[in-house]
Amino acid sequence: MRNLILSATLMAASLFGATAHAEFEAGKQYVELNSPVQLAKPGKIEVVELFWYGCGHCYQFESTLNPWVEQLPEDVNFVRIPALFGGMWNVHGQLFITLEAMKAEHKVHAAVFDGIHKQGKKLATPEEMADFLAGEGIDKEAFLKTYNSFGVKSQLEKAKKLAMAYQISGVPVMVVNGKYRFDIGSAGGPQQVLQVADHLIGKERASQ
Repeated sequence: MRNLILSATLMAASLFGATAHAEFEAGKQYVELNSPVQLAKPGKIEVVELFWYGCGHCYQFESTLNPWVEQLPEDVNFVRIPALFGGMWNVHGQLFITLEAMKAEHKVHAAVFDGIHKQGKKLATPEEMADFLAGEGIDKEAFLKTYNSFGVKSQLEKAKKLAMAYQISGVPVMVVNGKYRFDIGSAGGPQQVLQVADHLIGKERASQ
């Protein structure tokens, strides 16, 4: 009897999962881009999050997103890209790209979010950033040199072009394999964003 109940439960769960995935449709929970965007690592399924350090929704989404990212399989490449809409968006975007170029640990990225949203830091100038990051183990002179480097500025231009190609108008937003764009609003909530992402990752994996 126990086995029968277990089988019935598993079947119900399977049917529920199939129904839930059947509800993910282009034009509803996600948008299919007219022109696919080139991937950073061809051969892997790419998941992009576009964000801004100053965005409260992005900050809140971190606690939901990060555990999911840590569990991603080997065939998925997760990429964070700063959204650059001018002003402080670009300043903070250059901060993020600098930390990426310096191969800073994720805890530094988290500290920047906390600094802005918990401690009220503006981080509006390279010098203010360098002073703040010194407390996170980032060398001030190395940071300032990297921040103003040609390589970082080149990556900024690349990020601007990607945001245009993804046709984003706000953040946080996610893109799977350069083809499918969705956000918290279209998906129905932070957890639903990850369900849509899982669905689209599976869709892309099945098509390979």
